[in-house]
Amino acid sequence: MPGPSRLSPDPSCPYSRMPWDLGPSLWKTAVILSLLLSSTALSPTSGQTKIPLETVKLWADTFGQDLYNTVTKYSGSLLLQKKYKDVEPGLRIQEVDGLELVRKFSEDMETMLHRKVEAVKVLQNLVEAAEEADLSHEFNKSLVFDYYNSVLINERDGNGKYVELGAEFILESNAHFSNLMVNTSLSSVQLPTNVYNKDPDILNGVYMSEALNPVFVENFQRDPTLTWQYFGSSAGFFRIYPGIKWTPDENGVITFDCRNRGWYIQAATSPKDIVIVLDTSGSMKGLRMTIAKHTISTILDTLGENDFVNIIAYNDYIHYIEPCFKGILVQADRDNREHFKQLVDDLMVKGVGVVDQALREAFQILKQFQEARQGSLCNQAIMLISDGAVEDYEPVFEEYNWPDRKVRVFTYLIGREVTFADRMKWIACNNKGYYTQISTLADAQENVMEYLHVLSRPMVINHDHDIIWTEAYMDSKLFTSHAQSLMLLTTVAMPVFSKKNETRSHGILLGVVGSDVALRELMKLAPRYKLGIHGYAFLNTNNGYILSHPDLRPLYREGKKLKPKPNYNSVDLSEVEWEDRAETLRTAMINGETGSLSMDVKVPLDKGKRVLFLTNDYFFTDISDTPFSLGVVLSQGHGEYILLGNTSVEEGLHDLLHPDLTLASDWIYCITDIDPDHRKLSQLEAMVRFLTGEDPDLECDEELVREVLFDAVVTAPMEAYWTALALNSSEDYQHVADMAFLGTRAGLLRSSLFVGSEKISNKKFLTPEDKASIFTMDHFPLWYRQAAEQPAGSFVFDLHSAEDPDPGEPLVVTASTAVAVTVDKKTAIAAAVGIQMRLDFLHHLFWAATQQCSAGDGLCPQSCQDSDLDCFVIDNNGFILISGRPQEIRRFLGEVDGALMTQLLSMGVFSQVTLYDYQAMCRPPNHHHSAARPLVSPISALLTVTRWLANELLLFLLQWSTWGSWSEPSRAEAKAVFHHSHKHRKQDVLQPCDTEYPVFVHQRAIQEANGIIECGACQKVFVMHQIPNSNLLLLVTDPTCDCSIFPQVLQEATEVKYNASIKCDRMRSQKLRRRPDSCHAFHPEENAQDCGGTSETSASRPLLLLPLCAWLLPPQLLW
Repeated sequence: MPGPSRLSPDPSCPYSRMPWDLGPSLWKTAVILSLLLSSTALSPTSGQTKIPLETVKLWADTFGQDLYNTVTKYSGSLLLQKKYKDVEPGLRIQEVDGLELVRKFSEDMETMLHRKVEAVKVLQNLVEAAEEADLSHEFNKSLVFDYYNSVLINERDGNGKYVELGAEFILESNAHFSNLMVNTSLSSVQLPTNVYNKDPDILNGVYMSEALNPVFVENFQRDPTLTWQYFGSSAGFFRIYPGIKWTPDENGVITFDCRNRGWYIQAATSPKDIVIVLDTSGSMKGLRMTIAKHTISTILDTLGENDFVNIIAYNDYIHYIEPCFKGILVQADRDNREHFKQLVDDLMVKGVGVVDQALREAFQILKQFQEARQGSLCNQAIMLISDGAVEDYEPVFEEYNWPDRKVRVFTYLIGREVTFADRMKWIACNNKGYYTQISTLADAQENVMEYLHVLSRPMVINHDHDIIWTEAYMDSKLFTSHAQSLMLLTTVAMPVFSKKNETRSHGILLGVVGSDVALRELMKLAPRYKLGIHGYAFLNTNNGYILSHPDLRPLYREGKKLKPKPNYNSVDLSEVEWEDRAETLRTAMINGETGSLSMDVKVPLDKGKRVLFLTNDYFFTDISDTPFSLGVVLSQGHGEYILLGNTSVEEGLHDLLHPDLTLASDWIYCITDIDPDHRKLSQLEAMVRFLTGEDPDLECDEELVREVLFDAVVTAPMEAYWTALALNSSEDYQHVADMAFLGTRAGLLRSSLFVGSEKISNKKFLTPEDKASIFTMDHFPLWYRQAAEQPAGSFVFDLHSAEDPDPGEPLVVTASTAVAVTVDKKTAIAAAVGIQMRLDFLHHLFWAATQQCSAGDGLCPQSCQDSDLDCFVIDNNGFILISGRPQEIRRFLGEVDGALMTQLLSMGVFSQVTLYDYQAMCRPPNHHHSAARPLVSPISALLTVTRWLANELLLFLLQWSTWGSWSEPSRAEAKAVFHHSHKHRKQDVLQPCDTEYPVFVHQRAIQEANGIIECGACQKVFVMHQIPNSNLLLLVTDPTCDCSIFPQVLQEATEVKYNASIKCDRMRSQKLRRRPDSCHAFHPEENAQDCGGTSETSASRPLLLLPLCAWLLPPQLLW
């Protein structure tokens, strides 16, 4: 388990509970209540309010009948049921073969992804051809060449002329590229701020890669489903098609460096085990330690999910910066990388450096992991970061690494001092590594990248063009100012090599070519209509991480902005399908198996306020030639049956053209996103053109089209019914219902207004603004899903409102029911139908119903409007729809009356179900990642402030200068590095965490209950009765008894806390993963003597004084 958020709760652990367990606070409450509560037949003592059971039953039955008559009338549910019954002889119900379905989806996805691979191969072949053509040309240091710089295009100077590298570049909005402004005829070139845009290496590389433009265009014309295509150069430039204008961030900096992206690193190198060994002796204090920390951060940024890492610090003794990781390597996922960065931030210098012990420890870890067949089982390397004062290292290499030299050693000399440079270089050159000197923060990026070039040599010499696929990611950094780009992507990439014979042994990597695949487009190949009401498809990677899943929530809200969660692309399958406690499903899918299994699951609905209990069948297989596996989920029962009927195209077309009919806009009935002439068509318009033969070029899903035509014919009479109802409604009842609606499995949606559109209470309902109420790629509408699990003929009522409704906005209720069809003892859900009504009409019906009383009583002695009775109507999850106090509506009953909810739980009328959220975001107790360094005195506070001021002064000076020079490129470089080096210190207010939360569910078997709650000095009487044909309950209580001694029962999430031991076990655990197929660790022809040299830089005066200042200040003030 690579991080603390990666495991489902362990039933043997007291800190981890199963979903049906009671939390500690509830157990404590239960013990107290055993002394205070009793549930008896009603026998109220003198002075108590009498609540006749038969009266409450009458009220519930009367209200239920009135409600049922109203909703059946306005929804037309009985008519719709009859229409399906009428065509029953011509219907058949087909059982879905889940294994066949998942295989078919997998083959379709494989075909689509193969097209993307072919596009990348074309790019790679062209780059090789361009390199072949360049073989006869000398490198031109004085090359002058203008290109389209993505930042400068269309920029003008004060005289109105285009700036250098900023010529006119035509940009147009393109729907295929998320409506961004792009140029589909040309590519543009981006460079990070710290790369000089006229460097000879850049100019020669850009000039060579100009030949990619026609291939980009040709690829896109051949496969219009392609999105972004690009070439990332090892020199640092990034050529992207279609061309786009880049916008710097709020600091005027572009930090995006293609060489730091996962797709580049994975394509350029094989998986690797890395041990970083850091010198924390006294000689490293001051600026040297700042540079060393930034170097480690930069190294960590080059690691990915297929790599493993640990960090050892040494001075007089060695210590793991994370003691929990002692003696092991951990997966370099984002959680662990960020954890290491925070720990590195807190390192302090002292003592004398003894490097041999640290090197021995590093070699032993790597050897143990290799022998245990753990880690990457490919490249192994040690990164030694020091100011060069190292001794007694040669015997270590003789013992552990010579003569085979299976572990590469990369050395980073920190600071300008070169006294010990020969030692650091000797270590690297004698262990197939590379030596660099890092004198400034700005040096780190380029120098760290050298190790990637060394690791890529064996692959380059062999010319092995391995194709890689990345984990899911949202490249928001790619388009800083465009929120539309926040979509999940995966990238297919391939390395590009130099073919010059004279440099063959050096294994020169030119760069990486790649193309993005929007995962949304990939999941369209698993059509929603084939999966049923509760079914879905999902993808996961070889590391067990989710690639696509309807329950993946990659974004969180910070203020008014949506931002990616820090760990959004390392959410494990076991954290989403958390009922798979034995990880049987996860294991099978990671191993690439084909098969199936069943699980009882709890499905949260309505933002976790409700839950469905389902038995799901899981079907899974791998996608050939990718690291991905595909899963398909079908719910048992109606979820595994599909209703099929026949109708003529002419009849179906006639009924399709009704104005009240729409189709699911996210579903693919016809392919409209390839041909530009089709993009303006809605799915309904495209289907009509297809059926009439008006556009023979349109491709449509004929099976889905047939289902739509059949549903359109069967449901067509509903329009005339609703229209007649609207015309015949009396003035008194025109506000009974705002609208009626229905939906079918084919994504067909009909709706009809009973009032003018300006009088609709909830105008967002059934629109894209209210995604929960419409068909999407991820789910059926909420009202459809709830209705499918209600008993036949029963309606589910749900209180709908905006999260922050306006004070005067009327509340609305939806009531929906499923229409089931049974053929040959098989039952399928054909449709769901319902109405939207105002809550005040529901109140009107209710208060009228509670004026009724039993026969023989004469005048009703009591009603719910009396002050000595409290009446509630709640739904099956305990939320209040009707109360005499308006402020209680929409609230959870346990929040309003904790004593009553506690009693209902103890009697079994309601049960509590605990659900878990492993994608939650919590507010930390403080803004520091460690609580180990509190301010214990005014002196420590002063030291902390002084240290902060010293840091800020140092970094402020770094912003304006580097060790190199005061030149303008260096200033830009320093500014970029300053911005980048401390960005991980800016901690979000919310951080990833695990939470548990309760959901309360009425037990349908208990239709009535009553009892007395002992509340100290008084007794509270209550009666509960189910309201027929609904998911509603009537509760009548005595308000005169104060039961405030009972705590509220709240439905809120609480963070799951783990003690240090359990947290460490979670962090150390190694979950099953499937390693990439290829590994390129060594090649006999590689030139191991190409192992680096000394950087030549000159220092600016202010920064030359900084080390002196650091020596003069006490260490406690700095580190």
